[in-house]
Amino acid sequence: MIETWIADITPLYNEECYRKYYMQVPNFRKEKADRMRFQNGKAQSVGAWSLLERIRKEYGISERAAFNLSHSGDYVLCSVDMDCGEDTQVGCDIEFVDEPNMKIAKRFFCPSEYGVILGQKPGDGQKNVFYRFWVLKESFMKATRKGMALDMKSFEIQLGSPSVLTKKPEEFPRNYFYQEYELSGIPYKIAVCSTVREMNPKIHTELRF
Repeated sequence: MIETWIADITPLYNEECYRKYYMQVPNFRKEKADRMRFQNGKAQSVGAWSLLERIRKEYGISERAAFNLSHSGDYVLCSVDMDCGEDTQVGCDIEFVDEPNMKIAKRFFCPSEYGVILGQKPGDGQKNVFYRFWVLKESFMKATRKGMALDMKSFEIQLGSPSVLTKKPEEFPRNYFYQEYELSGIPYKIAVCSTVREMNPKIHTELRF
């Protein structure tokens, strides 16, 4: 099963708290954080890895278990294959819901996806649908391990409960499944994509900094 955790990183904006977690992450993560110019970016980098390490410790998860990390604004996200499948692919994405960038949607999304966004009422309707597509697309790209190197128009998504891939590149013949999450009072869209069908429909919020 794929389990997903979300954590608020605002405590890491405090230098003392940040240094505590910074000293516990591996050197490559320290170096990544050091390259960040602003405290928010530093907190995201350290916070995402720290969340993974806490999950491993709290739940006894092997380091071989497939995982993926994401962050946006004041939150970090981590999805983990609890069964440690040898060939599991998993990707997750979280994005703060802001004004939709329709130029990006027209240029990078499939025509059908762009049409669905245009069909929504301006304002919250278009915001919600734009960012649903965004996190669904990003999570698939991350699951394939190609990330932004994958053409966003090479695969197509139909929104639903759950959303489904209606077209994907021939180089990825496996079945991929989606789970989306929303949390009351948190204006973010969250999606997880994996080759594992079973995903917990509830997101974990118990781990805090």
